Amino acid sequence: MTEEPGWHPSLRYPDPAVISLDPRFDALKLPLAGVERLYTGCRWCEGPVWFGDGRYLLWSDIPNNRIMRWDETTGKAAPFRQPSNFSNGQTRDRQGRLITCEHGGRRVTRTEYDGTISVLIDSYDGAPLNSPNDVVVKSDGSIWFTDPPFGISGNYEGHKATPALGQNVYRLDPETGAASIVADRILGPNGLAFSPDESKLYIVESRGQPTRKILEFDVAADGRTLGDQRILIDAGPGTPDGFRVDVEGNLWCGWGMGTAELDGVMIFAPDGAPIGRIALPERCANLCFGGRANSRLFMAASHSVYALYVNVAGVAGG
Repeated sequence: MTEEPGWHPSLRYPDPAVISLDPRFDALKLPLAGVERLYTGCRWCEGPVWFGDGRYLLWSDIPNNRIMRWDETTGKAAPFRQPSNFSNGQTRDRQGRLITCEHGGRRVTRTEYDGTISVLIDSYDGAPLNSPNDVVVKSDGSIWFTDPPFGISGNYEGHKATPALGQNVYRLDPETGAASIVADRILGPNGLAFSPDESKLYIVESRGQPTRKILEFDVAADGRTLGDQRILIDAGPGTPDGFRVDVEGNLWCGWGMGTAELDGVMIFAPDGAPIGRIALPERCANLCFGGRANSRLFMAASHSVYALYVNVAGVAGG
């Protein structure tokens, strides 16, 4: 592990990088835990996903066209899959299999238990997808993912191409595998996550005007469609990206871009109020919960992956 000049983990507790903005955050942080850097040397980290049964973390290094693997028992990292088809967001399904959004193949895949890769979807209504970005799995086994054109806008994170579809959010039925559009009027749909009771779906509008936003949708009683839409969080000068939700309903959001004061993770209460911040030396693109009690936060930042033990667990399916 190579340390970036000018950044070192805090030797003091509590870590000054873990900041309370509201008393509600005090119960979520641990006074004897600090931010750790697990690995650095990537071009753009994304899509972290924890495998507790193997005690390892996977994440995407999109421009380097690889998935990286960090081993908790050894503290070492190495390529897991290269090439990765410019993988981006990832999660596990309710059977523990890896679900991956791929820019290069413009598809969502599943890695089977024997390591083979199955294509879950690469087109809709006869047209190729744009570049699947982020993904979550609901308790009923359905797979929900966003499909902006970011990965086909150039050749750095995929292959340049012209979009053939709108910027949609899709649901894959767990029984039939059929896809349906659940949202189609979001400017740059990006990260997404369900509330703990799955009554709400949150989606980042990363090209919102005049500011980026996190939108809140009611999930209909059928569990398959979305109802009313609201603005839960107006990001102002911030850039929300990928995020996850803890069991108490708080949103832990990758944040940054613009000024160093914005880089890191922002934490919001279920009502959308900012309650905490984790300052990092780089913009954080995405994150996940993992570790023994699903209460270690893994943060995929620009070039590096960081971790922080917290006092709350993440919900399943993220």
